[in-house]
Amino acid sequence: MKFTFVTLFSNLIEPYFYDSILKRAVEANFISYEFYNPRDFTKNKHLKVDAQMVGGGAGMLMTPQPLFDCLDEVKKKNPDAYIIFPLAAAKPFRQNDAKRLAKKQNIVFVSGRYEGIDERVIEKYANEVFSIGEFILTGGELPSLVMADAISRNVEGVLGNADSLTMESYENNLLEAPSFTKPEKFENLSVIKEFLKGNHSKIADLKNNLAICKTKYFRPGLVTKKKTK
Repeated sequence: MKFTFVTLFSNLIEPYFYDSILKRAVEANFISYEFYNPRDFTKNKHLKVDAQMVGGGAGMLMTPQPLFDCLDEVKKKNPDAYIIFPLAAAKPFRQNDAKRLAKKQNIVFVSGRYEGIDERVIEKYANEVFSIGEFILTGGELPSLVMADAISRNVEGVLGNADSLTMESYENNLLEAPSFTKPEKFENLSVIKEFLKGNHSKIADLKNNLAICKTKYFRPGLVTKKKTK
């Protein structure tokens, strides 16, 4: 799996791959990444990549020409490129999307800046658009990283124990049940006793019931979705 990040600020993204699971995944060649800067493709003599919005409005938009030329180059070098735009006005990114996209060979994230990207760029190049939440960020770099991280974890070999994926939140439309470590008691707070008895069947049932309770409390919509399937 290769991630291609189209961004004006690669330094906001690259350090995330320097540590922990993603670092090991890069070293083991399970994932790789590269960067393209739209400013390298602009034909503006001042190297501008933004302009005022037609029809008025506050702020500036990233203009079509640098991104058209940049993405044409990306597609030329990566024929299987699957291009994603993080946008506030888009469908929510879900765990099922992360699992599905982990089967792609090359995912391209196009990070907007300023007030966003000229819509014509999105219309021409987007395979999908996603939002990571109902809030506004300064740019698309953080959403791109969030999605890249979620997708990477579902790439075969990235996690040392693939079983880790089966017990996580959003599997089967449930949040993950509470988890504990030793010691059994810490500052008068105890581990659930059933977890200590070694009956894995009962523990599994209890964890499922706790997951349902937690989901009903924090994300009742997921429980409703589960029942309608």
